[in-house]
Amino acid sequence: MDAMEGEKTMRRFKNFVIGGIQSKVFNLILYTVLLLTAAFMAVSIYQNNTLTQLVAESSQRQQESISDITDQVMDAVVNQSLERSNRTDAAIVDAMFTDEARRVMFLADYATKLFAHPEEYEPKPYHGPRAEDDGKWTAKVIYAPGVDPEDPAIQEKLGLVANLSEIMVSLCPSYEAASMYIGLPEGAHLTVGDTSSGWLDGDGTISYDPRERGWYKNAVAEGKLSFYGNETDIDTGAYCIECAVPVYGPDGSLRAVVGTDLFLDNMQEVLQGLSVDGEYYLLVNQNGWIIPGPQTEAFPMEQESKSVNVLEGKEALLKEAVSQALAGNSTAVTEGDLSGSRYYLTASPVPSTGWALVSAYNEEITKQPAVLLQNSMAQIQSEATAVYQEKTGNSRTTAMILLLGVMLLALIGALVVGGRIVKPLNTITKRISQLNEGNLEFKMEDAYRTGDEVEELAESFAAISHKTVEYMNKVVQVTAEKERIGAELSLATQIQASMLPHIFPAFPERSEFDIFASMDPAKEVGGDFYDYFLIDDDHLGLVIADVSGKGVPAALFMMASKIILQSVAMMGYSPAEILRRTNDGDFEKNQRRHLLQQRGADVRDRVAGHSGAFHRQTDRRQRGPRIPGAQGAKRRVCDV
Repeated sequence: MDAMEGEKTMRRFKNFVIGGIQSKVFNLILYTVLLLTAAFMAVSIYQNNTLTQLVAESSQRQQESISDITDQVMDAVVNQSLERSNRTDAAIVDAMFTDEARRVMFLADYATKLFAHPEEYEPKPYHGPRAEDDGKWTAKVIYAPGVDPEDPAIQEKLGLVANLSEIMVSLCPSYEAASMYIGLPEGAHLTVGDTSSGWLDGDGTISYDPRERGWYKNAVAEGKLSFYGNETDIDTGAYCIECAVPVYGPDGSLRAVVGTDLFLDNMQEVLQGLSVDGEYYLLVNQNGWIIPGPQTEAFPMEQESKSVNVLEGKEALLKEAVSQALAGNSTAVTEGDLSGSRYYLTASPVPSTGWALVSAYNEEITKQPAVLLQNSMAQIQSEATAVYQEKTGNSRTTAMILLLGVMLLALIGALVVGGRIVKPLNTITKRISQLNEGNLEFKMEDAYRTGDEVEELAESFAAISHKTVEYMNKVVQVTAEKERIGAELSLATQIQASMLPHIFPAFPERSEFDIFASMDPAKEVGGDFYDYFLIDDDHLGLVIADVSGKGVPAALFMMASKIILQSVAMMGYSPAEILRRTNDGDFEKNQRRHLLQQRGADVRDRVAGHSGAFHRQTDRRQRGPRIPGAQGAKRRVCDV
């Protein structure tokens, strides 16, 4: 009956058993390969979509992060750079003004000597501007309208002042001054420069009244060295800042006004050489008026605002910065609107003139590196995405080919391996089919009748599984015991650590010393220990000890030794007495000591039984019993 059921369950096709283990192995591998292929394709598609989305999100986040970081970095850089450059530029401008003031004061001092002692100086020749003097540093005299050049008083005064011509001619090129001049109250004007044709027209020398010029009036009004910056140079037509100082005679009357020019073009060239793209300058005098010049036209302000007083204008950002700078305070970099655009702005005082130098930087320029970086990053990411998709497609194709090859090899392997597995089982099945009623040694239960070769192996598997269960039970018991021991050792480690001082600072109320200590045992617990305690207000006990051995026995002995030692130390004994009493206490509580004493008693009994041993016994009583092993044991205790 069993053989017939087996034949119904398994059918043979040549050497292949349909429904047998060989068929099931083949089907299992086939289904596994198909499932793995489907899973691989699903995972590959999912990962590709996820990575593509992740790349896009990462790209977006990177661009946002780059934008934020770049903006922050550029803000910091601009703030630091603009503030530093403005302070430096203000110092440079101040130095230029200071140098100009020194030249004027030098010339004024010399003129004061001339007017104080005119009798000591011979009159010097002078002349008007000549076209052939262009390119040469020469002195020339220009007269105001209505002034008679033949007036003896004017000729006498000009002859005296002409003594300064050579000095002025040497100073101008040496100090790179644009020009130097002396204006007389009589209307005559002696000037030194390297251009002369600018003072000439078709009818001869043009008229020039120094008394009507701003530098002359400003110097006379203030009565001291002053700077004036609202005029253009008559000779060259360029914007200039004029520094002038009045010269008085011994009687206090005005004798002349000495001055020199500093072209704003030169100052602008120096400042622009130190600046960066997008940075602009503005020079404001002590009254809030803008000093006109090349930098004024470029400064980002409404055109009508450039012709009014800054302190009265509508540019609030500029007004606040200039107010602080004119008060002598350098301003921090602030951000605000100028002419409808965002700018960084700061201002610094120019001490020599009492003016202010304002610097502004366009905010849009600070965003350009971020935009360029974002565009470059986007292009790189786009190219990387295209390459990634191409490589992913190639990898997917290659993987499919490899999977097909693996599937084919797996199926062939399944047939070969399945045939080798089934062959001995088919032999056993054939032997079992030959059993008859006279040979019923093989017995099966209905629970094991699966319709394939597993029936022949069921009982072996049952026996093996039974032994396996027993083995696993033993493993579980051993594991549980090991975990219990480990937990106890861990607890012992914590207990031992808590026995040692572990709160630091140990004596917070004592500032004259500090203590720190730690212990790391070789095993979970050990015999090393340390301790410290105050015996009284003037004595501190320090203990560092090592119990021979490691593990739990040494740890237990360590705890006992620590308690005994601290107790004895608190009684006020000397260190030697403390150690001796601790050693005796440890030795007294040591079980090994009783064994050694018993052995010593046995030895004494044996020695006392021998005749002629009296002297040796007396000698031993004087020295103490020599107990084998006792001193060794005591030495081990003394190691504590």
